[in-house]
Amino acid sequence: MESYSIEPHYTTHDHTGRCVKCQAEHEMNNCLMALLGENGDESNEEAEKKFQALLNFLKSPESQKLVEESERLMADGKKVNVRLFIEGDKAKYVLEIE
Repeated sequence: MESYSIEPHYTTHDHTGRCVKCQAEHEMNNCLMALLGENGDESNEEAEKKFQALLNFLKSPESQKLVEESERLMADGKKVNVRLFIEGDKAKYVLEIE
């Protein structure tokens, strides 16, 4: 089972803050750039899988619930991470709290 991590964070001196949705979109853009910049190697296949997983997540009804819940938890000072688990054409989304 493949998994991908989306870690939202607030803005600091070192990082621009992104919610779960914005971080997923940012990582999708990184995958797209990798796909456009490389020609047919193995990392291209991985970028395509990750791109598709992120796209499916953003289209899913669960994504908005996870965005809202992660924002609430981050406002309470908790560190959160959304883990996407992909097996075949099935996906599972888990909110991890530290």
